[in-house]
Amino acid sequence: MSKGMSVTNLRLKYPGDDAPLIFQGVSFSIKWGEKVLLLGPSGSGKSTLLQVLSGIVPDMIELPLKADEIHRPDRWGYVFQDPDTQFCMPYIDEEIAFVLENQEVPREEMPARIRHYLNLVGLHLSDAHTLISTLSQGMKQRLAIASVLALEPEVLFLDEPTALLDDEGTKQIWDTIRTISDNKTLVIVEHKISGMLDLLDRLIILTPEGKVLADGPPLTMFEAYKEQMREYGIWYPEVWEDYAKENEQGNRSAGTPSEAPEIVNPIEPVMVFRDFVGLRGGQIKTSVDNFSVYPGEWITVVGANGAGKSSLLLAIMRLIPTRGNCDIAGVKGNKVEQLAEQVGFVFQNPEFQFVTNSVQEELTYGLPEGQAKDQWAATEWLLREYDLLALREQHPFQLSLGQKRRLSVASAMVRRPRILLLDEPTFGLDARGTLRMLEGLERLRTSGTVIVMVTHDHEIVQRWATRVWQVDAGRVTEIASALAVHADTGGEPLLCK
Repeated sequence: MSKGMSVTNLRLKYPGDDAPLIFQGVSFSIKWGEKVLLLGPSGSGKSTLLQVLSGIVPDMIELPLKADEIHRPDRWGYVFQDPDTQFCMPYIDEEIAFVLENQEVPREEMPARIRHYLNLVGLHLSDAHTLISTLSQGMKQRLAIASVLALEPEVLFLDEPTALLDDEGTKQIWDTIRTISDNKTLVIVEHKISGMLDLLDRLIILTPEGKVLADGPPLTMFEAYKEQMREYGIWYPEVWEDYAKENEQGNRSAGTPSEAPEIVNPIEPVMVFRDFVGLRGGQIKTSVDNFSVYPGEWITVVGANGAGKSSLLLAIMRLIPTRGNCDIAGVKGNKVEQLAEQVGFVFQNPEFQFVTNSVQEELTYGLPEGQAKDQWAATEWLLREYDLLALREQHPFQLSLGQKRRLSVASAMVRRPRILLLDEPTFGLDARGTLRMLEGLERLRTSGTVIVMVTHDHEIVQRWATRVWQVDAGRVTEIASALAVHADTGGEPLLCK
Protein backbone atom coordinates (compact mmCIF):
# COMPACT_ATOMS: atom_id res chain seq x y z
CA MET A 1 0.00 0.00 0.00
CA SER A 2 1.17 3.54 -0.71
CA LYS A 3 2.65 5.56 2.14
CA GLY A 4 0.14 8.28 1.36
CA MET A 5 -3.28 8.74 2.92
CA SER A 6 -6.75 9.61 1.72
CA VAL A 7 -10.41 9.97 2.64
CA THR A 8 -13.31 9.56 0.22
CA ASN A 9 -16.80 10.93 0.90
CA LEU A 10 -16.22 11.38 4.64
CA ARG A 11 -19.27 12.12 6.80
CA LEU A 12 -18.99 12.61 10.55
CA LYS A 13 -20.96 14.10 13.42
CA TYR A 14 -20.66 14.38 17.18
CA PRO A 15 -23.02 12.27 19.31
CA GLY A 16 -26.47 13.67 19.96
CA ASP A 17 -29.65 13.97 17.94
CA ASP A 18 -29.23 17.72 17.44
CA ALA A 19 -25.51 17.66 16.63
CA PRO A 20 -24.79 18.87 13.09
CA LEU A 21 -22.65 17.04 10.57
CA ILE A 22 -19.00 18.12 10.82
CA PHE A 23 -18.01 16.78 7.40
CA GLN A 24 -20.38 16.36 4.49
CA GLY A 25 -18.70 14.30 1.82
CA VAL A 26 -15.08 15.45 2.26
CA SER A 27 -12.59 13.83 -0.12
CA PHE A 28 -8.87 14.39 -0.69
CA SER A 29 -5.59 12.49 -0.75
CA ILE A 30 -2.07 13.32 0.49
CA LYS A 31 0.98 11.82 -1.18
CA TRP A 32 4.00 10.54 0.70
CA GLY A 33 6.38 13.39 1.56
CA GLU A 34 3.86 16.21 1.05
CA LYS A 35 3.64 19.07 3.56
CA VAL A 36 -0.02 20.07 3.89
CA LEU A 37 -1.70 22.78 5.98
CA LEU A 38 -5.39 22.46 6.92
CA LEU A 39 -6.74 25.98 7.34
CA GLY A 40 -10.21 26.99 8.42
CA PRO A 41 -12.22 28.88 11.05
CA SER A 42 -12.58 27.62 14.62
CA GLY A 43 -15.07 24.76 14.80
CA SER A 44 -14.69 23.73 11.15
CA GLY A 45 -13.33 20.31 12.13
CA LYS A 46 -9.60 20.69 11.44
CA SER A 47 -8.44 18.82 14.56
CA THR A 48 -11.11 16.15 14.09
CA LEU A 49 -9.92 15.64 10.52
CA LEU A 50 -6.37 15.04 11.76
CA GLN A 51 -7.73 12.47 14.19
CA VAL A 52 -9.64 10.70 11.40
CA LEU A 53 -6.56 10.58 9.18
CA SER A 54 -4.45 9.14 12.00
CA GLY A 55 -7.12 6.66 13.16
CA ILE A 56 -7.58 8.19 16.61
CA VAL A 57 -11.17 8.61 15.40
CA PRO A 58 -12.84 6.14 15.55
CA ASP A 59 -10.28 3.64 16.98
CA MET A 60 -9.77 5.50 20.28
CA ILE A 61 -12.48 8.17 20.16
CA GLU A 62 -15.75 6.68 18.98
CA LEU A 63 -17.68 9.09 16.77
CA PRO A 64 -20.40 8.33 14.21
CA LEU A 65 -18.33 8.18 11.02
CA LYS A 66 -18.99 7.02 7.48
CA ALA A 67 -16.72 7.06 4.45
CA ASP A 68 -16.48 5.22 1.16
CA GLU A 69 -12.78 4.67 1.80
CA ILE A 70 -10.03 5.77 4.22
CA HIS A 71 -6.31 5.01 3.79
CA ARG A 72 -4.21 5.74 6.89
CA PRO A 73 -0.41 5.70 7.43
CA ASP A 74 1.29 2.93 9.41
CA ARG A 75 3.96 4.90 11.31
CA TRP A 76 2.79 8.26 12.55
CA GLY A 77 3.16 10.67 15.45
CA TYR A 78 0.57 13.14 16.72
CA VAL A 79 1.16 16.43 18.57
CA PHE A 80 -2.03 17.56 20.30
CA GLN A 81 -3.25 21.11 20.89
CA ASP A 82 -3.00 20.65 24.65
CA PRO A 83 0.36 19.08 25.62
CA ASP A 84 -0.91 18.04 29.07
CA THR A 85 -3.16 15.46 27.41
CA GLN A 86 -0.14 13.81 25.77
CA PHE A 87 2.13 12.93 28.69
CA CYS A 88 2.32 9.48 30.28
CA MET A 89 5.13 10.01 32.80
CA PRO A 90 5.82 12.61 35.53
CA TYR A 91 9.40 13.51 34.55
CA ILE A 92 10.85 14.94 31.33
CA ASP A 93 13.47 12.25 30.74
CA GLU A 94 11.03 9.49 31.66
CA GLU A 95 8.51 10.75 29.08
CA ILE A 96 10.98 10.27 26.23
CA ALA A 97 12.41 7.10 27.79
CA PHE A 98 8.88 5.64 27.77
CA VAL A 99 8.81 6.05 23.98
CA LEU A 100 12.30 4.63 23.53
CA GLU A 101 11.53 1.67 25.78
CA ASN A 102 8.55 0.74 23.61
CA GLN A 103 10.90 0.80 20.62
CA GLU A 104 13.28 -1.55 22.45
CA VAL A 105 16.14 0.96 22.51
CA PRO A 106 18.93 -0.35 24.81
CA ARG A 107 18.99 1.39 28.19
CA GLU A 108 22.60 2.55 27.81
CA GLU A 109 21.69 4.44 24.62
CA MET A 110 18.76 6.29 26.17
CA PRO A 111 20.51 9.26 27.89
CA ALA A 112 22.14 10.41 24.64
CA ARG A 113 18.92 9.91 22.68
CA ILE A 114 16.89 11.81 25.28
CA ARG A 115 19.33 14.73 25.17
CA HIS A 116 19.26 14.68 21.35
CA TYR A 117 15.47 14.99 21.10
CA LEU A 118 15.31 17.67 23.80
CA ASN A 119 17.98 19.71 22.02
CA LEU A 120 16.10 19.35 18.73
CA VAL A 121 13.18 21.33 20.17
CA GLY A 122 15.28 23.84 22.12
CA LEU A 123 14.83 22.35 25.60
CA HIS A 124 18.40 22.84 26.85
CA LEU A 125 17.99 21.72 30.46
CA SER A 126 20.71 21.26 33.06
CA ASP A 127 18.72 18.36 34.53
CA ALA A 128 16.36 16.38 32.31
CA HIS A 129 15.00 14.57 35.38
CA THR A 130 12.64 17.46 36.08
CA LEU A 131 8.94 17.29 36.84
CA ILE A 132 6.86 18.08 33.75
CA SER A 133 4.35 19.87 36.01
CA THR A 134 6.95 22.58 36.72
CA LEU A 135 7.28 23.54 33.04
CA SER A 136 5.51 26.43 31.37
CA GLN A 137 2.87 25.51 28.78
CA GLY A 138 5.25 26.50 26.00
CA MET A 139 7.99 24.25 27.36
CA LYS A 140 5.46 21.42 27.69
CA GLN A 141 4.57 21.89 24.04
CA ARG A 142 8.22 21.49 23.04
CA LEU A 143 8.48 18.33 25.14
CA ALA A 144 5.40 16.89 23.46
CA ILE A 145 7.02 17.44 20.07
CA ALA A 146 10.29 15.89 21.27
CA SER A 147 8.49 12.75 22.50
CA VAL A 148 6.75 12.38 19.12
CA LEU A 149 10.03 12.82 17.23
CA ALA A 150 11.43 9.97 19.33
CA LEU A 151 8.97 7.68 17.53
CA GLU A 152 10.82 8.39 14.25
CA PRO A 153 7.46 8.55 12.44
CA GLU A 154 6.93 8.66 8.68
CA VAL A 155 3.95 11.00 9.11
CA LEU A 156 3.66 13.87 11.59
CA PHE A 157 0.22 15.18 12.50
CA LEU A 158 0.76 18.60 14.08
CA ASP A 159 -2.24 20.23 15.77
CA GLU A 160 -1.19 23.84 16.44
CA PRO A 161 2.31 22.86 17.63
CA THR A 162 3.48 26.45 18.25
CA ALA A 163 0.30 27.98 19.71
CA LEU A 164 1.87 28.63 23.13
CA LEU A 165 5.41 29.42 22.02
CA ASP A 166 7.20 32.76 21.87
CA ASP A 167 8.76 33.93 18.60
CA GLU A 168 12.10 32.27 19.26
CA GLY A 169 10.45 29.02 20.31
CA THR A 170 8.18 29.09 17.25
CA LYS A 171 11.18 29.60 14.97
CA GLN A 172 13.04 26.74 16.67
CA ILE A 173 10.12 24.37 16.19
CA TRP A 174 9.68 25.11 12.49
CA ASP A 175 13.45 25.02 11.93
CA THR A 176 13.49 21.63 13.64
CA ILE A 177 10.60 20.34 11.53
CA ARG A 178 12.31 21.58 8.36
CA THR A 179 15.46 19.70 9.38
CA ILE A 180 13.75 16.37 10.08
CA SER A 181 10.95 16.45 7.50
CA ASP A 182 12.74 15.64 4.23
CA ASN A 183 11.53 12.04 4.32
CA LYS A 184 8.33 12.69 6.24
CA THR A 185 4.75 13.63 5.41
CA LEU A 186 3.41 16.58 7.40
CA VAL A 187 -0.27 17.32 8.00
CA ILE A 188 -0.56 20.55 9.98
CA VAL A 189 -3.29 22.55 11.67
CA GLU A 190 -1.98 26.00 12.59
CA HIS A 191 -3.25 29.55 12.95
CA LYS A 192 0.23 31.16 13.21
CA ILE A 193 1.08 30.76 9.54
CA SER A 194 3.68 33.48 8.89
CA GLY A 195 6.71 31.44 9.98
CA MET A 196 6.00 28.26 8.08
CA LEU A 197 4.50 29.04 4.67
CA ASP A 198 7.76 28.26 2.87
CA LEU A 199 7.59 24.73 4.29
CA LEU A 200 4.27 23.90 2.62
CA ASP A 201 3.41 22.15 -0.62
CA ARG A 202 -0.37 22.45 -0.30
CA LEU A 203 -3.08 24.36 1.46
CA ILE A 204 -6.51 22.78 2.06
CA ILE A 205 -9.08 25.40 3.07
CA LEU A 206 -12.19 24.33 5.00
CA THR A 207 -15.45 26.27 5.22
CA PRO A 208 -17.23 26.81 8.58
CA GLU A 209 -19.41 23.77 7.70
CA GLY A 210 -16.37 21.52 7.24
CA LYS A 211 -16.44 21.38 3.44
CA VAL A 212 -13.32 21.70 1.30
CA LEU A 213 -13.36 25.19 -0.19
CA ALA A 214 -10.05 24.92 -2.05
CA ASP A 215 -6.96 22.76 -2.36
CA GLY A 216 -3.70 23.82 -4.00
CA PRO A 217 -0.37 25.70 -3.70
CA PRO A 218 -0.50 28.12 -0.71
CA LEU A 219 0.31 31.38 -2.50
CA THR A 220 -2.20 30.61 -5.24
CA MET A 221 -4.88 29.75 -2.69
CA PHE A 222 -4.30 32.91 -0.63
CA GLU A 223 -4.59 35.04 -3.75
CA ALA A 224 -7.58 33.30 -5.33
CA TYR A 225 -9.66 32.78 -2.16
CA LYS A 226 -8.74 35.80 -0.05
CA GLU A 227 -12.27 37.23 0.02
CA GLN A 228 -13.82 33.94 1.12
CA MET A 229 -11.16 33.50 3.81
CA ARG A 230 -11.84 37.03 4.97
CA GLU A 231 -15.57 36.33 5.10
CA TYR A 232 -15.11 33.10 7.09
CA GLY A 233 -12.63 34.70 9.51
CA ILE A 234 -9.67 32.53 8.46
CA TRP A 235 -6.14 33.79 9.02
CA TYR A 236 -4.32 34.87 5.87
CA PRO A 237 -1.06 36.87 5.54
CA GLU A 238 -2.60 40.37 5.28
CA VAL A 239 -5.32 40.08 7.95
CA TRP A 240 -3.96 42.75 10.26
CA GLU A 241 -3.21 45.23 7.47
CA ASP A 242 -6.70 44.82 6.01
CA TYR A 243 -8.25 45.22 9.45
CA ALA A 244 -6.30 48.44 10.02
CA LYS A 245 -7.47 49.88 6.69
CA GLU A 246 -11.10 49.02 7.43
CA ASN A 247 -10.95 50.81 10.77
CA GLU A 248 -8.93 53.92 9.98
CA GLN A 249 -12.21 55.81 9.73
CA GLY A 250 -15.26 55.49 11.96
CA ASN A 251 -15.99 53.67 15.16
CA ARG A 252 -15.63 49.89 15.21
CA SER A 253 -16.94 49.30 18.75
CA ALA A 254 -20.64 48.78 19.27
CA GLY A 255 -22.00 49.25 22.77
CA THR A 256 -22.67 46.37 25.13
CA PRO A 257 -26.19 45.75 26.38
CA SER A 258 -25.44 46.88 29.92
CA GLU A 259 -24.54 50.38 31.10
CA ALA A 260 -20.84 51.17 31.20
CA PRO A 261 -19.74 51.91 34.78
CA GLU A 262 -18.75 55.46 35.55
CA ILE A 263 -15.02 55.89 36.21
CA VAL A 264 -14.73 57.62 39.59
CA ASN A 265 -11.48 59.36 40.52
CA PRO A 266 -9.57 58.15 37.48
CA ILE A 267 -6.32 59.51 38.95
CA GLU A 268 -6.60 56.97 41.79
CA PRO A 269 -4.90 53.64 41.04
CA VAL A 270 -6.99 50.49 40.97
CA MET A 271 -4.02 48.20 41.67
CA VAL A 272 -0.77 48.98 43.52
CA PHE A 273 2.28 46.67 43.77
CA ARG A 274 4.88 47.07 46.50
CA ASP A 275 7.74 44.54 46.62
CA PHE A 276 5.33 41.83 45.49
CA VAL A 277 6.56 38.29 44.73
CA GLY A 278 4.89 35.03 43.74
CA LEU A 279 6.37 31.70 44.77
CA ARG A 280 6.22 28.11 43.58
CA GLY A 281 7.88 25.35 45.55
CA GLY A 282 9.31 28.00 47.84
CA GLN A 283 11.16 29.66 44.92
CA ILE A 284 10.42 33.16 43.65
CA LYS A 285 8.83 32.86 40.20
CA THR A 286 7.73 36.46 39.68
CA SER A 287 8.53 39.80 41.33
CA VAL A 288 7.16 43.33 40.95
CA ASP A 289 8.78 46.25 42.76
CA ASN A 290 6.57 49.35 42.79
CA PHE A 291 3.93 49.69 40.08
CA SER A 292 0.59 51.47 40.03
CA VAL A 293 -2.18 50.57 37.60
CA TYR A 294 -5.01 52.95 36.71
CA PRO A 295 -8.55 52.48 35.36
CA GLY A 296 -8.78 51.95 31.61
CA GLU A 297 -5.22 50.68 31.08
CA TRP A 298 -4.45 47.77 28.74
CA ILE A 299 -1.22 46.12 29.87
CA THR A 300 0.35 43.43 27.70
CA VAL A 301 2.79 41.13 29.49
CA VAL A 302 5.57 39.81 27.24
CA GLY A 303 8.63 37.62 27.66
CA ALA A 304 10.14 34.27 26.73
CA ASN A 305 8.50 30.96 27.56
CA GLY A 306 9.16 30.10 31.20
CA ALA A 307 10.04 33.69 32.16
CA GLY A 308 7.22 33.90 34.72
CA LYS A 309 4.37 35.62 32.85
CA SER A 310 1.69 33.14 33.91
CA SER A 311 3.09 33.13 37.44
CA LEU A 312 2.53 36.88 37.59
CA LEU A 313 -1.19 36.49 36.87
CA LEU A 314 -1.51 33.55 39.26
CA ALA A 315 0.17 35.61 42.00
CA ILE A 316 -2.14 38.60 41.46
CA MET A 317 -5.11 36.23 41.83
CA ARG A 318 -3.44 34.57 44.87
CA LEU A 319 -3.55 31.18 43.21
CA ILE A 320 0.09 30.69 44.27
CA PRO A 321 1.73 31.83 47.55
CA THR A 322 2.83 35.47 47.64
CA ARG A 323 4.82 37.96 49.70
CA GLY A 324 4.64 41.74 49.71
CA ASN A 325 1.64 43.75 48.59
CA CYS A 326 -0.66 43.81 45.58
CA ASP A 327 -3.52 46.01 46.76
CA ILE A 328 -6.69 46.16 44.67
CA ALA A 329 -9.15 48.98 45.27
CA GLY A 330 -12.41 47.81 46.79
CA VAL A 331 -11.11 44.38 47.82
CA LYS A 332 -10.88 43.59 51.51
CA GLY A 333 -8.62 40.61 52.02
CA ASN A 334 -6.40 38.43 49.86
CA LYS A 335 -8.51 35.32 49.41
CA VAL A 336 -9.40 34.17 45.92
CA GLU A 337 -13.15 34.46 46.55
CA GLN A 338 -12.69 38.07 47.74
CA LEU A 339 -10.59 38.98 44.72
CA ALA A 340 -13.06 37.32 42.35
CA GLU A 341 -15.63 40.00 43.18
CA GLN A 342 -13.47 42.56 41.34
CA VAL A 343 -11.05 40.50 39.25
CA GLY A 344 -11.80 38.18 36.33
CA PHE A 345 -9.26 35.47 35.46
CA VAL A 346 -8.78 33.53 32.22
CA PHE A 347 -6.41 30.56 32.42
CA GLN A 348 -4.02 29.67 29.64
CA ASN A 349 -5.76 26.31 29.44
CA PRO A 350 -9.49 27.12 29.23
CA GLU A 351 -10.51 23.70 30.59
CA PHE A 352 -9.00 24.62 33.97
CA GLN A 353 -11.86 27.01 34.68
CA PHE A 354 -14.90 25.05 33.48
CA VAL A 355 -17.07 23.77 36.34
CA THR A 356 -20.56 23.24 34.84
CA ASN A 357 -22.21 20.99 32.27
CA SER A 358 -23.27 23.54 29.66
CA VAL A 359 -22.09 26.71 27.97
CA GLN A 360 -25.12 28.60 29.32
CA GLU A 361 -24.46 27.50 32.92
CA GLU A 362 -20.79 28.38 32.59
CA LEU A 363 -21.60 31.98 31.80
CA THR A 364 -23.90 32.44 34.79
CA TYR A 365 -21.98 30.30 37.30
CA GLY A 366 -20.91 32.19 40.42
CA LEU A 367 -23.17 35.20 39.91
CA PRO A 368 -24.75 36.32 43.21
CA GLU A 369 -28.22 34.92 43.85
CA GLY A 370 -30.77 37.02 42.01
CA GLN A 371 -28.17 38.59 39.73
CA ALA A 372 -28.20 35.82 37.11
CA LYS A 373 -31.65 37.00 35.99
CA ASP A 374 -30.45 40.60 35.80
CA GLN A 375 -27.48 39.49 33.71
CA TRP A 376 -29.66 37.64 31.18
CA ALA A 377 -29.35 40.36 28.51
CA ALA A 378 -25.59 40.51 28.96
CA THR A 379 -25.34 36.72 28.80
CA GLU A 380 -27.38 36.59 25.59
CA TRP A 381 -25.20 39.30 24.09
CA LEU A 382 -22.01 37.42 25.01
CA LEU A 383 -23.35 34.18 23.50
CA ARG A 384 -23.96 36.01 20.22
CA GLU A 385 -20.75 38.03 20.35
CA TYR A 386 -18.61 34.94 20.88
CA ASP A 387 -20.47 32.71 18.40
CA LEU A 388 -21.71 30.40 21.17
CA LEU A 389 -25.47 30.86 20.79
CA ALA A 390 -26.01 27.57 18.96
CA LEU A 391 -23.80 25.79 21.53
CA ARG A 392 -25.50 27.04 24.69
CA GLU A 393 -26.66 23.56 25.79
CA GLN A 394 -23.43 21.80 24.84
CA HIS A 395 -20.92 20.61 27.46
CA PRO A 396 -17.84 22.87 27.54
CA PHE A 397 -15.49 19.92 27.10
CA GLN A 398 -17.19 19.00 23.81
CA LEU A 399 -16.23 22.33 22.21
CA SER A 400 -13.33 22.89 19.86
CA LEU A 401 -10.25 24.62 21.30
CA GLY A 402 -11.26 27.95 19.77
CA GLN A 403 -14.80 27.62 21.14
CA LYS A 404 -13.44 26.72 24.60
CA ARG A 405 -11.22 29.77 24.50
CA ARG A 406 -14.10 32.05 23.55
CA LEU A 407 -16.23 30.62 26.36
CA SER A 408 -13.47 31.07 28.94
CA VAL A 409 -13.11 34.76 28.10
CA ALA A 410 -16.86 35.37 27.89
CA SER A 411 -17.43 33.78 31.32
CA ALA A 412 -14.79 36.07 32.83
CA MET A 413 -16.38 39.14 31.21
CA VAL A 414 -20.00 38.53 32.25
CA ARG A 415 -19.60 40.29 35.60
CA ARG A 416 -17.80 43.25 33.98
CA PRO A 417 -14.86 43.06 36.41
CA ARG A 418 -12.72 46.07 37.34
CA ILE A 419 -9.60 44.05 36.45
CA LEU A 420 -9.38 41.28 33.85
CA LEU A 421 -6.36 38.95 33.86
CA LEU A 422 -5.95 36.96 30.63
CA ASP A 423 -3.29 34.35 29.93
CA GLU A 424 -2.82 33.94 26.15
CA PRO A 425 -6.55 34.45 25.46
CA THR A 426 -6.24 34.44 21.65
CA PHE A 427 -4.28 31.23 21.09
CA GLY A 428 -6.21 28.71 19.03
CA LEU A 429 -8.60 31.37 17.69
CA ASP A 430 -9.31 32.18 14.07
CA ALA A 431 -9.06 35.75 12.81
CA ARG A 432 -12.71 36.59 13.39
CA GLY A 433 -12.65 35.24 16.95
CA THR A 434 -9.43 37.10 17.76
CA LEU A 435 -10.59 40.48 16.43
CA ARG A 436 -14.04 40.26 18.01
CA MET A 437 -12.50 39.35 21.34
CA LEU A 438 -10.09 42.28 21.17
CA GLU A 439 -12.92 44.64 20.31
CA GLY A 440 -14.96 43.36 23.26
CA LEU A 441 -12.00 43.84 25.58
CA GLU A 442 -11.54 47.36 24.23
CA ARG A 443 -15.11 48.22 25.10
CA LEU A 444 -14.45 47.05 28.65
CA ARG A 445 -11.25 49.06 28.76
CA THR A 446 -12.92 52.29 27.66
CA SER A 447 -15.50 51.80 30.43
CA GLY A 448 -12.69 51.66 33.00
CA THR A 449 -11.76 47.97 33.23
CA VAL A 450 -8.04 47.23 33.52
CA ILE A 451 -6.84 44.61 31.04
CA VAL A 452 -3.69 42.63 31.93
CA MET A 453 -2.96 40.23 29.07
CA VAL A 454 -0.12 37.76 28.62
CA THR A 455 0.55 37.41 24.89
CA HIS A 456 3.21 36.44 22.37
CA ASP A 457 1.38 38.26 19.57
CA HIS A 458 3.28 41.40 18.59
CA GLU A 459 0.32 42.66 16.58
CA ILE A 460 -1.77 42.82 19.76
CA VAL A 461 1.04 44.55 21.63
CA GLN A 462 1.58 47.10 18.88
CA ARG A 463 -2.07 47.85 18.12
CA TRP A 464 -3.89 47.58 21.46
CA ALA A 465 -1.62 48.03 24.49
CA THR A 466 -1.32 51.23 26.51
CA ARG A 467 1.54 49.76 28.58
CA VAL A 468 3.93 46.84 28.14
CA TRP A 469 5.48 44.81 30.94
CA GLN A 470 8.50 42.65 30.20
CA VAL A 471 9.13 39.55 32.32
CA ASP A 472 12.70 38.26 32.39
CA ALA A 473 13.67 35.48 34.81
CA GLY A 474 10.59 36.37 36.84
CA ARG A 475 11.37 40.07 37.24
CA VAL A 476 8.72 42.46 35.87
CA THR A 477 9.83 45.74 34.34
CA GLU A 478 8.05 48.32 32.20
CA ILE A 479 9.70 48.48 28.80
CA ALA A 480 7.58 50.97 26.92
CA SER A 481 4.91 53.61 27.06
CA ALA A 482 2.07 53.46 24.56
CA LEU A 483 3.98 55.89 22.32
CA ALA A 484 7.15 53.79 22.38
CA VAL A 485 5.27 50.57 21.69
CA HIS A 486 4.02 52.04 18.44
CA ALA A 487 7.25 53.67 17.33
CA ASP A 488 7.55 51.09 14.57
CA THR A 489 4.31 52.33 13.05
CA GLY A 490 5.84 55.72 12.27
CA GLY A 491 3.90 57.53 14.97
CA GLU A 492 0.47 56.38 13.80
CA PRO A 493 -2.13 56.26 16.57
CA LEU A 494 -3.40 52.99 17.97
CA LEU A 495 -6.33 51.40 16.19
CA CYS A 496 -8.37 51.42 19.37
CA LYS A 497 -7.48 54.85 20.75
